[in-house]
Amino acid sequence: MVDIVTRVNNVVNGFVWGPFGLALLLCTGLWLSVRTGFFQFRRMGYWLKHTIGAIFTNKDVTAHTSKEDMAISQFQSMCTALAGTIGTGNIVGVATAIVSGGPGAIFWMWVMALLGMMTSFAENVLGVYYRRKNEKGEWSGGAMYYLTDGLGAKPGCKTVGRVLAVLFACFCILASFGIGNMSQINSIAGNMNAAFHLPYLATGLALMVVTALIVIGGLKRVAAVTEKLVPLMALFYVAGALIIVVMHAGNIPAALAAIFKGAFNLNAAGGGALGYGISQTITWGFKRGAFSNEAGLGSAVMVNSASNVKEPVHQGMWGVFEVFADTIVVCTLTALVILTTGVVDLESGAALAGVQDNALVGQAFTAAFGSFGPKFIAVSILLFAYSTTLGWSHYGTKAVEYLFGTAGSRIYKVVFVCMTVVGATMKLGLAWDLSDTFNGLMMIPNLIGVLALSGTVVDITRNYFARRVRGEDIEPMWSAFEEYQKEEEAEAAAEEAELEKAANK
Repeated sequence: MVDIVTRVNNVVNGFVWGPFGLALLLCTGLWLSVRTGFFQFRRMGYWLKHTIGAIFTNKDVTAHTSKEDMAISQFQSMCTALAGTIGTGNIVGVATAIVSGGPGAIFWMWVMALLGMMTSFAENVLGVYYRRKNEKGEWSGGAMYYLTDGLGAKPGCKTVGRVLAVLFACFCILASFGIGNMSQINSIAGNMNAAFHLPYLATGLALMVVTALIVIGGLKRVAAVTEKLVPLMALFYVAGALIIVVMHAGNIPAALAAIFKGAFNLNAAGGGALGYGISQTITWGFKRGAFSNEAGLGSAVMVNSASNVKEPVHQGMWGVFEVFADTIVVCTLTALVILTTGVVDLESGAALAGVQDNALVGQAFTAAFGSFGPKFIAVSILLFAYSTTLGWSHYGTKAVEYLFGTAGSRIYKVVFVCMTVVGATMKLGLAWDLSDTFNGLMMIPNLIGVLALSGTVVDITRNYFARRVRGEDIEPMWSAFEEYQKEEEAEAAAEEAELEKAANK
């Protein structure tokens, strides 16, 4: 039975993460880039100013919402989304890309990220535009909703939209237990055992208790934790990686040369027939890039839709920044750590010390920090992987809510918490492969919806810049539903009146 499941999974995985799936992912990003006039490049100063820049200049971005308001702040939604995307893929995934595809794979990882920025932008714009409120007053958004109410509203597409939405939700739930929970917890337990000799069960039980306290408390509690955890873990890892890169600064030119040369070298990896090397390099770069930042999978949009933002484009810009931070910053630093410390051959990417790819980064840190290196990586993986678990707990919750309502989501949270112990104590070879496939299967219905609704994304973006930049007096496009549109407009008018009153005092 296991052999049959493995063979079937290998076929499906080869489809969703093979040439078809990766081409669909790449072409979606390219199509959205073209339709928005390459927003990620042309408006780079603008989206940086209104995302990371706004954290320091606009208190509304970081201010917590009231107890009555079930939404979360823009900063909290960004941190929770980054919690779900920044994980073991930023450490182990980068090493795998280099070993399997050569240093040139990093170049194609950048390409996937640069185009994926606009896929993430579109997902967030659609997520906010088609979101709904549940019986608790929480915003519920994501691919399920824009497939049902966006794609489903097109002539003859009602059933197609609904079926794709249900498939997406089912795949998301299954992926949340694998990629989002057990595999992450298993990585934590293994590294904590290797570095600090902590028993697997003890790690699993400790994380189960912490997860229960956070996840069962709902999104606001998850967001309250991630807004502290994500900046901490990012600064911790980035600081350590920068120290190593600076220590080996003389090797940076050679490392960058290896990346650009390897990106177009027909024998960059594998060394077989003409063209095989470049195909491997591109495939591994695209695959690990998509796995790392999750742009196109439709996962992070579920938490971005819970933000208290009114403008869909504002949340779209946070999606652009999330991909930038995840891949262009964190993954690039990991790649430079590996390529400047001499643990791989710069021509082929093969590990020189005979180390497995999942231990390459640890080897690089050991070369720089000595015995402290493995401990640093263990703590980094603890922070990265556990934050991923918290992010995915919300994704799975929203998928269950879409299918079964809020009552079903309570049962899901209990099961999710219990699975942390299972993940810490069992071997997860097939489970990891299956969850990787389910993760990829989420991508297909999501990208169909994003492509079908790309015109809506363009219309909302044009509407935003006409009002916010050119000052045109036109009705905003905030929601696809009249009741929410009027509610948001009334709130905006009340806020504006309050500001005028305060200014006149």
